[in-house]
Amino acid sequence: MALLTTPVCEFGQKPHDFSLKGVDGKMWSLKDCMGSKGLLIMFICNHCPYVQSILDKLVVETDVLVTKGIGIVAINPNDYISFPEDSFENMIIVGKKNGFGFPYLMDDNQEVTKKYQAICTPDFFGYNSNLELQYRGRFDDRGAKKINNPNQSDLFKAMFGISRTGKGPEKQEPSMGCSIKWRK
Repeated sequence: MALLTTPVCEFGQKPHDFSLKGVDGKMWSLKDCMGSKGLLIMFICNHCPYVQSILDKLVVETDVLVTKGIGIVAINPNDYISFPEDSFENMIIVGKKNGFGFPYLMDDNQEVTKKYQAICTPDFFGYNSNLELQYRGRFDDRGAKKINNPNQSDLFKAMFGISRTGKGPEKQEPSMGCSIKWRK
């Protein structure tokens, strides 16, 4: 497991469209995932301890963000051949077990992940209603520790602000997590 951090937010950057299969069997596009006030694209996977440590709180906070007009989508970027824990079948299990209220998609050929230049899991891209990047930061300060932090996460506060003002916070801490497992 190589620990990596994300680059700083490039405010205003536009997202890349995609057509990816979800654990619900449906094909999802950028437009399908968009909310009226913005969109949060999360690159996550099943086996990463950094992702596992935030899942409980992530599910609760994304459910709230949806009520504020933020569309949510998670994309699994990893090579499931070398890392079978990240297989589509296991994505279905993880999504059900954790009560994902958002589409969980497989980037089978890793092209979408490359276009976004995602670095690690988790990697968050928060857009406003004009599809301008406003957040590329961490979930919170826990790292891979599974702790119960009663405060709202950095991600939640940023996306809630984007839903209200269309602007992300000027100061953002980079996300950290496991390297993306690229297909050889």
